[in-house]
Amino acid sequence: MTEYFLRLLFLIPLVGGLAFGALWLWRKAQPGLAVGQRERLVKVVDAVPMGTTGRLAVVEFDGKRILLAVSRTGISRLDEAGQGPSHIDG
Repeated sequence: MTEYFLRLLFLIPLVGGLAFGALWLWRKAQPGLAVGQRERLVKVVDAVPMGTTGRLAVVEFDGKRILLAVSRTGISRLDEAGQGPSHIDG
């Protein structure tokens, strides 16, 4: 019984260390797969909930900030970087 516990005390950290080392090596060998390293063309600057199903969102695309109304039925562009409203569903 003592031999079983000694093996257990040795093997559990060994397996954990091997798993950690394998994940570390995989992350170093595959830098293109790391989360958040890709430059995105569209960025969500801010989003504010409006009621239970709707939300207002500001996205940045091609150097412009666009105000969007997002609901279950669709997405509408409300404003673009200080210009007047272009489309309002109501």
